[in-house]
Formats: sequence, structure tokens, C-alpha cells
Amino acid sequence: MRPNLAMLLLVVGCAAASPAPSPAKDATRQQITILYDAFGKPSQMEKDWGFAALIEYGGKRILFDTGDNPDILAKNAKAKGVDLSNLDFAVLSHRHGDHMGGLDYLLSVNPRVKIYAPKENFGVYGFSLPGSFYRKDEALPPEQRYYDGAPPQILKFGSAWPKANFELIEKTTEIAPGIRLIATVSDKPTTLELRELSLAIDTPDGIVLVVGCSHPGIDKIVEAATAIDPRIHLIAGGLHLVVAKDADIDGIVTALRDKYKVAYIAPGHCTGEPAFAALEKAFARRYLYAGLGTGLAIGPTPGPVDTLRH
Repeated sequence: MRPNLAMLLLVVGCAAASPAPSPAKDATRQQITILYDAFGKPSQMEKDWGFAALIEYGGKRILFDTGDNPDILAKNAKAKGVDLSNLDFAVLSHRHGDHMGGLDYLLSVNPRVKIYAPKENFGVYGFSLPGSFYRKDEALPPEQRYYDGAPPQILKFGSAWPKANFELIEKTTEIAPGIRLIATVSDKPTTLELRELSLAIDTPDGIVLVVGCSHPGIDKIVEAATAIDPRIHLIAGGLHLVVAKDADIDGIVTALRDKYKVAYIAPGHCTGEPAFAALEKAFARRYLYAGLGTGLAIGPTPGPVDTLRH
């Protein structure tokens, strides 16, 4: 075989054996795609209690929450043509299983993705403390002292996913230009001291706010967002009104519409059926359906988009 022909065949053979490159990110795509929820129009996606959404904006691809079940998240992502190996980062809003239970699937396809999660004392995502945090008694013999009386400078405590690349957030933080995580803490009796992260994106039209369950109260989260920009352009996600009484629902709906002047609302997950109805009545054309599989354009007039393939 002639040398030049042998070289050509070698090059062709190597190219055929090489894996196909991942599709490039579309820097122009600006939308939210609902990958996990318990309501939606008929499709190949599976409904289940939980929440996950893919946010694409400003050239970033962000997975917000992972739903309850890794197999269902995998099924829904594949049905929607969403490649979760190609993310800039992920966010876990809070420690409840219906928002983080699908994490094993994400880690199976994207093991080193940076994952932002709330910092909690000895939390499921890990924790750390200075070695000086506890009182010491130097009169005790070494065998009765922690670390023989010489603790590490920093004590690191494990997480449920020891190999995951967590970054723990304790206060509202800008994690990318124009993209912040709003940190709030619940004072409600059933979720007292639960820490929750919400995603706030600066857009020319105001803040786009993506929420997981709003355990601290959607009004409290929106109040924190208005400190960044008083214009709340869009809220998407769970508002945790699923068991709320009508009077409480009406109070929240009125505050969002009249006090905070929210332009558009796309409720999902734990918002609750009576709250869906109340919000749709109050916001009329500015109420956006956001069931499983829905794609919502982020722009001056948010609305449905075709998100069949990513």
C-alpha cells in the first residue's frame, strides 16, 4: 500500500472512531423548559410530583432542581432532547426529595458539573466548621479529647453525594454576570429554618425569577428580588399554595399583582390547583401555562415556544 494512501486511511479510521462532539450551546436561546412536574399536556414525558427546569439565557444553560426520581428525569430529558451533560451549572433550591431526588441521573451524565445548593448546618449537601467551634478542656488526657486535642483548622462534613461538586450558598450571591441566587430562610412552622435558593436573572425587562417551592413565602422571595431590581418581569415555578386557604391565596395573588407589579406569572409544581385558578383570573393574559414539557420564551412578552430538540 502506498504511504500516502495508508496515511489517509488511518486518518479516516481515527475520525470514524472518535465520539461525536456535543452540540454547541445556542447563545441566542432564551427560554425556560419544564422538565419535571405533575401536570401537563399528553406527551412522551412522565408526570410526577417534583420540579426541574432548564433555563437558557445569555449563553448559559442552567438546570434548576432535578425532580424526585432519576429515571423519570432521564426519561423526560431524553423525550425533550435535552442534553444535561452540557450545562454551565445546576442549582438545587432546597433539600426536599422532590427537588433533588433526580440528582443521581445528572451526576451520571455530568459528574463534575458545579452544583449550587443552600448551606445548612450539617446539611445533606455537606458542611464545614472551624476547628475552634467547640469548647475545649485542656486538663483532660488526650484520649478524652476530640482529635487528641489537636483538631484540624477546618472540619469538613460529608454529603449524600460525596463526589459531587457542590458550592454552598449562604447569602444572596451573583454567580455569573446578571445571574444571582437569592437566599431566603423559612419561618413557617412546618419548614422552620429551611433554607431555599431562588434564581434571579437580570433582563432588559426586569427580573426573571425561577423558584422551587417558595417555602419562605413567595412574597418574601419577591421582596428580596426587588432589592436587585423593582421590576419583576416573570415568576416561574412553585409558589407553595397547594394546601393554602382561599383567603391566603387571595392575599398572595393580590400582593404579586398590585404591590409588586409582577408582569407575568408561570406557576407550577406546588402552587396548587385553586391557586392556578386564582392567578389565571387575576393575571388574565399575563398568566402563562407552564405544565410539563412547556417551553417559555424569556423576553419582553414571554410565551410558549417549541422546545422539541435542544
